[in-house]
Amino acid sequence: MSDASRQPDEEQAQAPLIEHLIELRSRLMKAVIVVVVIFAGLYAFSNDIYRFVADPLVALLPPGSQMIATEVTSPFLAPFKLTMVVAVFAAIPMILYQAWAFIAPGLYKHEKAIAFPLLASSILLFYGGAAFAYYVVFPLLFSFFVHTGPQDVTVMTDINAYLNFVLKLFFAFGVAFEIPIATFLVIWTGITDVKTLGKKRPYVILVCFIIGMVLTPPDVISQSLLAVPMWLLFEVGIFFGRFVRRRPELREAD
Repeated sequence: MSDASRQPDEEQAQAPLIEHLIELRSRLMKAVIVVVVIFAGLYAFSNDIYRFVADPLVALLPPGSQMIATEVTSPFLAPFKLTMVVAVFAAIPMILYQAWAFIAPGLYKHEKAIAFPLLASSILLFYGGAAFAYYVVFPLLFSFFVHTGPQDVTVMTDINAYLNFVLKLFFAFGVAFEIPIATFLVIWTGITDVKTLGKKRPYVILVCFIIGMVLTPPDVISQSLLAVPMWLLFEVGIFFGRFVRRRPELREAD
């Protein structure tokens, strides 16, 4: 085959790739624009947003205590950083929609039928994990920290250190609440089955506590508050996994 005939074939092969890259860039730009617009709308309320996030700790501080800023830029950067994270957090549905719109044309009909509910469920579960951290974990955790210290030590938490702490917990609990989705997927794809997962329960519980140890502060309370819900969510995934059927093409292959 001559070089002249190979060149059009190579150009035809590269054309779909270029089109996909252009579409991917367009989807990413739309997601970034949504985040920027939300951030612009929330920026005026950045201090109020930080105050809301700090309430679980501030409400438990003893009289005379308050949060402090140990760095010159912290009073500006901490609320700014939190507002940016909240903007991304609020834009997650749109970000995932753009991802869905990009990959949906390459999915089969039955895959589309299951992928969109999973996508919506994963968003709700992530938000649920963050809400669980704020309304359940934070009050218990901060109450333990504030009331177990020496009486002659005044609690004055740095606002930047507090922000890093709570963002880490928000992310950890948000991801942990995705366990039912992960369980569903490994059963649906045929990687494993309910019976096998049930036999591995002791190892799963151990892994939950190891993850809790890695993702949370080095104390038993916060580790348990993450590990126990992870284990319970695994059990929820096992329960609903009993009603899951593997993908049609996998059953046909068997």
